[in-house]
Amino acid sequence: MKIIVLIPLLLFTSMLLIAQDSYTLSNESTLTVDGTSTLHDWTVTANTIQGALQSNAQVFTTISFEVDVTSIVSTRGATMDKKTHNALKMEEHPKIVFSAREVAFSEGSDQHITGKLTIAGVQKDVVIVVAIKESEGKIQIRGNHKIILQDYDMEPPTAMFGSIVVGDEVTVNFDLIFAK
Repeated sequence: MKIIVLIPLLLFTSMLLIAQDSYTLSNESTLTVDGTSTLHDWTVTANTIQGALQSNAQVFTTISFEVDVTSIVSTRGATMDKKTHNALKMEEHPKIVFSAREVAFSEGSDQHITGKLTIAGVQKDVVIVVAIKESEGKIQIRGNHKIILQDYDMEPPTAMFGSIVVGDEVTVNFDLIFAK
């Protein structure tokens, strides 16, 4: 009797595994952060992003990506890069991580992804509004999300003996392309 119950259960489980599609974050993906200071606006770019996505019909069973903090650089030079890395507490927390599970989706704009975002060792629940597009074996997730640095226990960087101060709010812009 146990075998008769086990067989349908195993078949159902294997069907779920087969129906699941796996995607990896492609090199086409981009992630930048825009901010302000008392002197000028600025942008930094994350040059190393890794991630994965699992999809089952109209549900992302897993979305995850991480950014190597060392890969975040600006066009303003090594001094700004060092201040950025220090604010992100790179030595103790070398990665920025986002993860979400069981996200219902459909194509189009105004899709909501609820997940956990960890920056500088502080994890927060976030809801990110994105646009999702599927085509040719790829899933594109595009949008932006505002972050308050002090919410993640980050001190806004300063320069010139405190006369230049980075604004506490930054905007993360992303265009993530996951390919099979």
